[in-house]
Amino acid sequence: MNLPMPTPPAATLTLFDPFGFGRAAGRYWLDAFERSVLFADVMRQRGNQYLEHIEKTRPSVLGFDSEVLMDGRDLPRPVNYELLRILPPSGYPTDPKMRPFVVVDPRAGHGPGIGGFKPDSELGVALRAGHSCYFIGFLPYPEPGQSVEDVVEAEVAFLRHVNRLHSERGAEKPMVVGNCQAGWQIMMAASLEPDLFGPILIAGAPLSYWAGERGGAPMRYAGGMSGGSWMTSLLSDMGDGQFDGAWLVQNFENLNPANTLWTKQYQLFSNIDTEASRYLEFERWWGGHVVLGGNEIQYIVDNLFIGNRLSTAQLVTSDGRRIDLRNLRSPVVVFCSKGDDITPPPQALGWIRDLYEGVEDIVASEQTIVYCVHDTTGHLGIFVSGSVSRKEHTEFTANMDYIDVLPPGLYETTVSDASQRDDAELIERDYLLEFTPRTIAELDQVVQHSTEDDTRFATVARVSEINLGLYRLFMQPWVRALSTPESAQWMRRMHPNRMGYRLFSDRNPLMNAIPVLAEKIRADRHPADDENVFRVLESIASSQITGGLNAWRDFRDGATERMFLDTFGQPLLQSLVGLGGDAHVHRRRPGSEPEHLRFIERRHAELREQVAEGGSHEAVIRALIFVLGGAPSTDERNFKRLRASHAELEPQLTVADFKRLMREQFFILKLDREDAVEALPEMLKGQTAEQIAGHLTHIEHVLAASGELSEHSTERLERVRGLFEQAIDQAPIIEAESRAEAQAWISRQAEAQRFALNEMEDLMESQPVAKAEPEAKAEPEAKAEPEAKAEPEAKAEPAAPRRRTPSTRRKPDDNKR
Repeated sequence: MNLPMPTPPAATLTLFDPFGFGRAAGRYWLDAFERSVLFADVMRQRGNQYLEHIEKTRPSVLGFDSEVLMDGRDLPRPVNYELLRILPPSGYPTDPKMRPFVVVDPRAGHGPGIGGFKPDSELGVALRAGHSCYFIGFLPYPEPGQSVEDVVEAEVAFLRHVNRLHSERGAEKPMVVGNCQAGWQIMMAASLEPDLFGPILIAGAPLSYWAGERGGAPMRYAGGMSGGSWMTSLLSDMGDGQFDGAWLVQNFENLNPANTLWTKQYQLFSNIDTEASRYLEFERWWGGHVVLGGNEIQYIVDNLFIGNRLSTAQLVTSDGRRIDLRNLRSPVVVFCSKGDDITPPPQALGWIRDLYEGVEDIVASEQTIVYCVHDTTGHLGIFVSGSVSRKEHTEFTANMDYIDVLPPGLYETTVSDASQRDDAELIERDYLLEFTPRTIAELDQVVQHSTEDDTRFATVARVSEINLGLYRLFMQPWVRALSTPESAQWMRRMHPNRMGYRLFSDRNPLMNAIPVLAEKIRADRHPADDENVFRVLESIASSQITGGLNAWRDFRDGATERMFLDTFGQPLLQSLVGLGGDAHVHRRRPGSEPEHLRFIERRHAELREQVAEGGSHEAVIRALIFVLGGAPSTDERNFKRLRASHAELEPQLTVADFKRLMREQFFILKLDREDAVEALPEMLKGQTAEQIAGHLTHIEHVLAASGELSEHSTERLERVRGLFEQAIDQAPIIEAESRAEAQAWISRQAEAQRFALNEMEDLMESQPVAKAEPEAKAEPEAKAEPEAKAEPEAKAEPAAPRRRTPSTRRKPDDNKR
């Protein structure tokens, strides 16, 4: 008969183990054993998940239901891309009249779907805003003979289809988002077919591959240290014409050996009871390796990674079209991060200084470029992180119409926390998008361009061409002769990144006992406390391992950089490859094409003829741009108020017309500011005095939206006020009494506006925490108060505009104050 073992009293245990180390050790080793088994079971699930995923015809981690609208395999030049329509979840109604939203997935070795990976992804943000959403994804294997140009043409065909679906409903051109490698694909497509694109957002996308600061961006040295692109050709030939994306993923993982070899796994092991689902969700995408065509990856490495030909307009299509990013007519938003070691800010922004000598060149090309530099997030966090999507991507999506109407130029945007601002009650959402005009010189502080480094990278490009030629002459015929589809398949299976998944799956007989043991442990788990001394020692040991691997990474990257700079900085090597002499320019700015110069001249002539043309809308917009010195506003509030007011004054004025007016008036002021401003009274002819006075009040109302004007802007506003009063004197009102009434109405409106602003300041001082209700709610409250009396003067004016502004608010009694 088996009797249960008696438990010793606590006093006895304390007597034999006064400090509790033995008991802590026992609990720790039991917990460590259980965590080890559970960890192995998660690895088993990861392996099974990997095998199930890669064996699908259309593997994807897209987190939304979708339907295929176009299959790239049916195009005249077949590709493995497809256009999907995202089916909105329940409770997310979409408005077909709103601008459609297209996300293009990056094809950089991982599987498709990362742009819609989570509910808080870019697609989730757009769906919540009511946009119709589309997704351009891809299949795991390329079509035979597929090229980069074919992929770009397929994306153009997809955008044409989206435009056809929504143009009949009056929607504007789609906003297109390109993540990582999809960014340069979208920019190439937009340079070839600029009329298909609305605003473009490129997130973490490298476009200037030679750029980067010393001590960072270690991947830019990879091409030089491997001797060029010959190894890419070798791997493609061994893969029977296909390149395994697992090699690209391995390059990413080598950037951070601490995370790859230890931290990621230890975090799972340490928190095995809570981390399993998150870990498996991410690994489903990270391990979904895809295959690229050999000619595709060779084109990318030769022309982009090593040749850097995209940012200098040196790429020419097979049918002779030059890919020049200056052809873009859509606003471009560049989102990058200082914490991104795969696409650091210099590589994301360097193309701007490569193409444009100054902001004047950007303006002449009628281009609007906005960039945002995040401080900390990593490469994947730019388009995967929920916090980034809820903040930056939400603001970009909500304000694309505002960005679309910005005058041509270069702007830096920041997203500020509305709750930390003094005018928080005037802001609709949790964050405020603000814009600051920048110059190329200011951008250079981020890009940190180096002419000496350009010479080194140009040397790498020449060495790469030589080595690739030697490989193709002496080795390629033998490698291709020995490669077969079967050998290529086995090479992919034996890749370390793929093999790690297979070894821990159920297809390994040694894993059969793991799920049974793991199930028993989950039923009777004995976790150790976080205060357990041995758990603390475990955490310290983990930190030491992480620190050691990080030190090795820093040493490796520093040594690689020094070796690269010393090797390719040798004058002898540079001369041997034909780059000797001070007169050689290794990264010249592309010259303007004759047709582009003729286009600019023709536009200038057209705009000069329109200096005195137009009506009240043109006059109001021109006055606003003049007062603000070129930019329509410092943040989104002025634009919203201006657009809402114009919609009220003339409902038939579409958003597209409004944007066209903004840009035309900006260029007219840019060409001849003095004549354009003096033409304001002429443009207001035909308006009554009261109408002109209403336009002037509207201008003052818009300018007051984002705070106090600068001294220079105030002086310009006084000049505009004088010109509008001159137009009132010339207005078709015969009676002097009516003219006097109009002038008095202007004075009363200005006084009422000043009073409203003072009231707002008093309210902010008396209630610094409370937020004011929106204006739309303020009017019913005013009607409900019987004691609140409106100003008799404002009430007596019959011709006051219908819109609600600070100048038409009711003035409360002193008692109510």
